[in-house]
Amino acid sequence: MVNKNAIFPNFVTLLGLFSGFYSIVATLNGNYVMAAYATLMAFVFDGLDGKIARMLNASSEFGIQLDSLADLISFGVAPALLVYKWALEPYGRLGWMAAFLFVACAALRLARFNVQAKRISNKFFVGLPSPAAAGVVVTSVLFARHFFGDPTAIEVPLWFTFMIYILAFLMVSNVPYFSFKNIEYFHRKPFNSMVAFVLFIFVLGLYPEVFLFLFASAYAASGVVALLLRKHRVHLEEEAQEI
Repeated sequence: MVNKNAIFPNFVTLLGLFSGFYSIVATLNGNYVMAAYATLMAFVFDGLDGKIARMLNASSEFGIQLDSLADLISFGVAPALLVYKWALEPYGRLGWMAAFLFVACAALRLARFNVQAKRISNKFFVGLPSPAAAGVVVTSVLFARHFFGDPTAIEVPLWFTFMIYILAFLMVSNVPYFSFKNIEYFHRKPFNSMVAFVLFIFVLGLYPEVFLFLFASAYAASGVVALLLRKHRVHLEEEAQEI
């Protein structure tokens, strides 16, 4: 029997898919800022559907697969098309191959997540989540708008193309990324957590375009930095044992 409660979370997933599709339409119409905001809206719906499904005890294999397909459109195809039309098109093959690699790695990342979801710790993601990679792309547009006005009026430098390659490879890497799930501190000190959340909203509200880009970029870099620090610590411990 079909769980009637599953209809609502799946509806939220479809709203996320609609946001991703609208981002594509906005990109094709040359409205890159609106495309970026549409992808951010898809990010909100993507965060809500799973939580609603768990609250209603309506999680299902159908919902998981639908969510992955919606994510591929919203956080794979939509940001890849946006960044290609906005920044990568002048660089020819190097540009459109970067956009394709972003989509391909997002698809591989989502497929691997579906296979490994029940076998890995929910405290960490394996590889950069595709919404986070898309977040770096779309907030780059908003960041450019904040400092330069019309994003279409600037020439995006070549190094930005290589950043798209790096984001793509991070999605399919084995670099662990903190998932912010089951954080014990939030449960032990709920009032402090609420204060921290209010401060976060305050900082974000000052210059949203700037801080969204900084937060997205910092998260994308956090996995690599943490991995390098762990390797450095292990190396120091091995050297100490040899002395």
